[in-house]
Amino acid sequence: MTQNLVLTMLGCAVLRISAFSTTYLNYVKPDFRPFLIGAGAVLVILGVTGLIQAARSSSRSHSRSERPSTDGQVHDHPEEHGPEHSHGQAGGHDHSHGGPRVAWLMCLPVFAIFLIAPPALGSFAASRSEAPPPRSQALSSFTPLTGNGPVDMPVGEFIARAWDDEKKSLTGRQIRLTGFAVPSKKKDQWYVTRMQIACCAADAFPLKVAVRGIKAPSPDTWVEVTGTWIPQTFGKMPNGVVYPEMSGTDLVKIDAPAEPYE
Repeated sequence: MTQNLVLTMLGCAVLRISAFSTTYLNYVKPDFRPFLIGAGAVLVILGVTGLIQAARSSSRSHSRSERPSTDGQVHDHPEEHGPEHSHGQAGGHDHSHGGPRVAWLMCLPVFAIFLIAPPALGSFAASRSEAPPPRSQALSSFTPLTGNGPVDMPVGEFIARAWDDEKKSLTGRQIRLTGFAVPSKKKDQWYVTRMQIACCAADAFPLKVAVRGIKAPSPDTWVEVTGTWIPQTFGKMPNGVVYPEMSGTDLVKIDAPAEPYE
């Protein structure tokens, strides 16, 4: 009964975060939703089926253990349960119960999902991991930027254009980036950041753009920051990770998006 109950609860937890909400986006990419729903449904079906079978088995065992005698009274027949059961009753201990109580600790992860679902990765994770270094060769396959107003752009595309676009399409253009704030060790700057994942949150790494000219908001605050790209002045790429820079002109605080990763 305990195993099947835990299985059912685990399936319900998976369905809760995938079928009935967008919480699953804190952990995996959107493409994984059908697989999560399918896995949760299978777990629920298996758990409920096991509970029904266990209940029926328990009911049949109980009915066989009690048989009416010729004197009209109901007597329990310990021999129906074998010598081990009879020995347990004689010694004052019943060995017919399930596994140890510590097995209920398996429910803790399920309760955690229901009560305190972990949020998406934020500034704590971003400040303790480094993005891959930019590529050294320039590319010319970027789509030209059109329009006169600010261009909404993913943080990853801004980084790619800043380092790899040989036509320097960011020069002089107003760009609007969406991300969360991460403090910087350098004065007068902070990072607008998005985490990028290939599969799930376990392989996430940060995409950062250094923002200058605007006061840094509180860590983990989601913002839309508008500004212009600051072209690099060094001739040769320095060692280590170098983040592109933006001169900020406007900042708007927003709610965290349903899909926090790029």
